[in-house]
Amino acid sequence: MKHIIFGGDGFLGTELTKKLTARGEKILICDRKQTLASGIYESDQVSYFKMDVKETDTFKDIQTDSDDVIYHFAAELLVPILKRSERKEYFWNALYVGTTNVLDFMLERKLDKLVYFTTDMVYGHTKTDPRFEDHPREPIGPYGEAKYQTELLCEEYRKKGIDITIFRPRLIIGPGRLGILGKLFKLVDANLPVPMIGNGKNYYQFISVSDCAEACLCAVENGFPNEVYNLGSLNPPTVKELLNSLISAADSKSFVIPTPVSIVKLALASLDIIGMPLMDPEQYLIADETCVLDVTKAKKELNWVPKDNDTDLLIVAYTSSKK
Repeated sequence: MKHIIFGGDGFLGTELTKKLTARGEKILICDRKQTLASGIYESDQVSYFKMDVKETDTFKDIQTDSDDVIYHFAAELLVPILKRSERKEYFWNALYVGTTNVLDFMLERKLDKLVYFTTDMVYGHTKTDPRFEDHPREPIGPYGEAKYQTELLCEEYRKKGIDITIFRPRLIIGPGRLGILGKLFKLVDANLPVPMIGNGKNYYQFISVSDCAEACLCAVENGFPNEVYNLGSLNPPTVKELLNSLISAADSKSFVIPTPVSIVKLALASLDIIGMPLMDPEQYLIADETCVLDVTKAKKELNWVPKDNDTDLLIVAYTSSKK
């Protein structure tokens, strides 16, 4: 048996590969390009296959055995794209088309075990706090919508005999990944004010890349249950508490400032319209809401418990950005 990881050269795939390698497992990383500089491919346990999940013909030469297990992490990140008109097709091709191809590949090769990551963006605006897995799925943009549709797709392929464990994580964070946090870190380094959308009294939750990889291992150990699970930290702080902790740890002279929600969202929307987005609408439209995932189901059914807390995660991400 080997572990085939689509999108395995990325942030989560790299972390999972390290954990699987430590367990003596065989791993096949399937990705568009080989970018890792960590020496992870030096192990004879790990091999690499260049392919693109959006292109069906790139699957044909992947070598499989009947007991192989699949992880599907291949995606495009939720980052501002210059042209708003491009977003729907961009995310649809990367997320829905790619996932369809992975599932069809599994059927063709008679592989029936999959771990798939979607996103908490499928929920849209917070209707209940905290959010359980049965929270309404009403995404507010093309990224969340494409992920939502892939969840419906997985539900159909379960009926065709594939066992699929779906994880919905909060913002995945860890050393080496900045994303939208890069803008925050620049403000802190420059000792500039750090604006919050709203008063910062809403709670903010991360999930570490290590805890996400551990969830994958738990899914395997529990036989790939046909269920969906939230992934998030425990006891998240408020936005204001989180930012103040970062500023203090960085020994910065920055300070947090509240802003009027409606005005800031209007300004961000205007910048988006003229092709100068600072944040994706799916990010800023919920930035003043408490978006906390309840992880009780994963704890009870998978014996998974997140180990990393939000404040430490943010500080580690900041510290690693200095190296």
